[in-house]
Amino acid sequence: MSDYDDFIARVKVLSTIESIGGLLGWDQETMMPPKGGALRAESLAFLSGLAHARLVDPVMGELLAKLGDAELDEGEAANVREVRHAWEKATKLPAELVEEIARHKSLALQVWQEARAEDDFAKFQPALEKMVELQCRAAEHYGYDDNIYDAMLDNYEPGMTVAQLDPLFAGLREEIVPLVKAIGRCDQPDMSFMERGPFPEAGQREFSLRVAAAIGFDFDAGRMDTSTHPFCSGAGPRDVRFTTRYDESFPFGCLYGVMHETGHGLYEQGLLAENEGTPLGKAVSLGVHESQSRLWENLVGRSREFWEHWLPDFRETFPHVGDLDLDTIHRAVNRVHPSLIRVEADEATYNLHIMLRYEVEKALVNGEVPVGDLPQFWNSRMEKYLGITPPNDTQGVLQDIHWSMGAIGYFPTYTLGNLYAAQLWEATLRDLPDLSQQIAAGKTAPLLEWMRSHIHVHGSRWEPEELVQRASGVEPGAEAFVRYLKGKFGALYGLA
Repeated sequence: MSDYDDFIARVKVLSTIESIGGLLGWDQETMMPPKGGALRAESLAFLSGLAHARLVDPVMGELLAKLGDAELDEGEAANVREVRHAWEKATKLPAELVEEIARHKSLALQVWQEARAEDDFAKFQPALEKMVELQCRAAEHYGYDDNIYDAMLDNYEPGMTVAQLDPLFAGLREEIVPLVKAIGRCDQPDMSFMERGPFPEAGQREFSLRVAAAIGFDFDAGRMDTSTHPFCSGAGPRDVRFTTRYDESFPFGCLYGVMHETGHGLYEQGLLAENEGTPLGKAVSLGVHESQSRLWENLVGRSREFWEHWLPDFRETFPHVGDLDLDTIHRAVNRVHPSLIRVEADEATYNLHIMLRYEVEKALVNGEVPVGDLPQFWNSRMEKYLGITPPNDTQGVLQDIHWSMGAIGYFPTYTLGNLYAAQLWEATLRDLPDLSQQIAAGKTAPLLEWMRSHIHVHGSRWEPEELVQRASGVEPGAEAFVRYLKGKFGALYGLA
């Protein structure tokens, strides 16, 4: 066996452990009985410790050193590069800290679910305090130059820093806030058809499943279930699982949640089977992953062309909406207004929700805001950015699952995903000039094929910014997204 073959065999064992953990995590949020939490925490801690031990095994370090000087093709070099990055981070962490974090993630998730259901932040506070402390300990081991938050960002978007994000968010605010204010002075969409509800859960499920299958999700290689917070997980490209949730007064929460998670699932199912178990068979970053979910959810799902095809099916599924017309539903699903819940926010205000969370996370990990003061800090930022104050913590600081899972540093990838998605959309429109007509006819296969060939099949062959630049022909930036927002909402609201 060559050094590279030995290396890949070890990497695939790590991937198998990760797959088992993914299935246990999915089960924890969908099927596991409430009393199974303690045992599940120990199981996940064991797997994390096992994976860590195999990754930091001295033999792995020796192989990486040898392969650093070896003649490798582009794909092989990418596999070595990505594993070396993971190895360098893992070797800085004590094994006991790895297991403690994994154990606490599992336990904190259950506490968050209960606290959210009971609108009781105090119940979640101790778990969150410990999670922040654990993540800060890990960040100190990783090391950073300017801000401890940089070490956390790197877990989700390699190389991303506060120094890059601060001006990015500042620039977006300068463009978004005036746009939202201008829209607020315009006539608002007619939402009266929503009062004809309810929209039964069974109908929402069946309609959303039809949409997911139509845009390309392979249900022979995946499934959809229900959870407190929608997510996409699973064991690999041939076993992709996503979830949604239902509100019988608001069918679009389910639909767009499904389209969002389907976007993630399509990326996973589009990774090449021949590379399974290696970095070439994995998504390159959370920002790129979010570009796929946000593209299908928003640029496709909230387009007039999408509803031109799907409105008859929607009316048949929910006959009480009567003769709901295309203009009305198109304006309704693109209504711009300050809202409490991030996952239900419109495209124009969504990034303000992300900026809020970005500021909260930076303040938390830099010790500027105690966890106990988080509800008040959250509410003050909601008032500052969106002009509204949550009536309770369930609709405020407890709404997201991320902190219970230790995913501090994840939220900025949603904004990066929006920016990447807009660039990729412009590129597809150049390559597929009749794309709008195809979507109106219910034909999304050409768009999926474009994403497959330009994004999915490459896995982690290139780093995120290079992948987006190769696919779109333009360096990553906010320009395409700003053009998209102003063009779309300028037309919808009659802005000059």
